[in-house]
Amino acid sequence: MNQETFRPPLRVAGYVATRKGDPERGPLVLVNSNEARVRLLEDGELAWVYGPRRHELAVIRYDESVGRGDAIVRDVAGVAPSEIIQLVKHDFDAGKSTRNLG
Repeated sequence: MNQETFRPPLRVAGYVATRKGDPERGPLVLVNSNEARVRLLEDGELAWVYGPRRHELAVIRYDESVGRGDAIVRDVAGVAPSEIIQLVKHDFDAGKSTRNLG
């Protein structure tokens, strides 16, 4: 099975919405390191977050307190707790092609 077709889902176990002036802001997904490795994602890497309504780029951070199969999401529009998301490694080598957009 190749990486393009193997996209195991994650459940949004928590959502953090920040406000202007918060010291830590922006799209972020916290996942268990094992879940990230299955998706070939490194700590601090950008990845596409596909939700039920849209997709956008977010930074991936390892957090061993997050359960397997779960994710904690911060400032990613279009997702809510208990919804299913998929994380997909961004292909920076794609150049001007849009094939890496899903």
